[in-house]
This record gives sequence, structure tokens and C-alpha cells, in this order.
Amino acid sequence: MTLHLLKLCVGADSLADLTGWVKEKAKAARARGKKPEIIHLTRQTPKREDDILDGGSLYWVIKGVIAARQPIIALRPSVKQGVPACAIVMAPKVIAVAGRPHRPFQGWRYLAAKDAPPDLKGSDRNIPEALRAELASLGLL
Repeated sequence: MTLHLLKLCVGADSLADLTGWVKEKAKAARARGKKPEIIHLTRQTPKREDDILDGGSLYWVIKGVIAARQPIIALRPSVKQGVPACAIVMAPKVIAVAGRPHRPFQGWRYLAAKDAPPDLKGSDRNIPEALRAELASLGLL
């Protein structure tokens, strides 16, 4: 059963910020001759690794809204400043999703596949992010 992770996107003010950051990281990896993977380090390792690696994504909460997702490729043991950590390895593709409000939290949370917002499709992707957020807040999207 597919399971996703939910995480606050600290430092990004918009989906465009996140997308730009991911493109720069992927470009830098390619320039170094490496595979363009995006890695996020976290202190806790998810216990349900098999479910996450069965098509799971990391959903990003940007400014109080679940706004995007990135497919998870792997979960690797790592070390951050001498402390064991988990490297969440994601594809360099940011997929916009139908925005859904979410309150702040620390760390990451599991997100069941049935509770995950759907990907934006077709003409919905062409609506500017600010307008899409306003329409969603009015219940029109």
C-alpha cells in the first residue's frame, strides 16, 4: 500500500521558489557528473520504508498549503554533523498538486494515499499560483 511523507518546505515562499531550487540542485549535480537526485536529510527514519518506496512522494507544505510533491526514489542512512540521519532521495521533478491548507508541524508526517491531494492537470497548471490559491480559498477549485 503506497504511503507518502508530508514536510514543511522551509525557505520557499512559493511553488516557483521550490521549483527553481530543485532545478539549480539538479543542474549542479549534472555539472559534477552525478545523477540529479534531490536529497533532504531528516533525523528520523521512516519505519514504513517498503510502503513509501512503493510509489510514495514527499508532499511539500508551502506557506500553509500542500502545494507540490516529489517522487521518492530511496531512503538511505546518512550522518549529519556526526548524528545518524535519513536521506530522503527524491526525483528532480516537482509536481504541482491541488492546494490544500495544512497547519504547521515539526519534522515529517505520514500521508495516506487516499488523503493526498491530486496532481494538477491540464489547464489548472496554467493558472498563476497566487490566483489558484485565492480561488481555492474561496472554494472555487
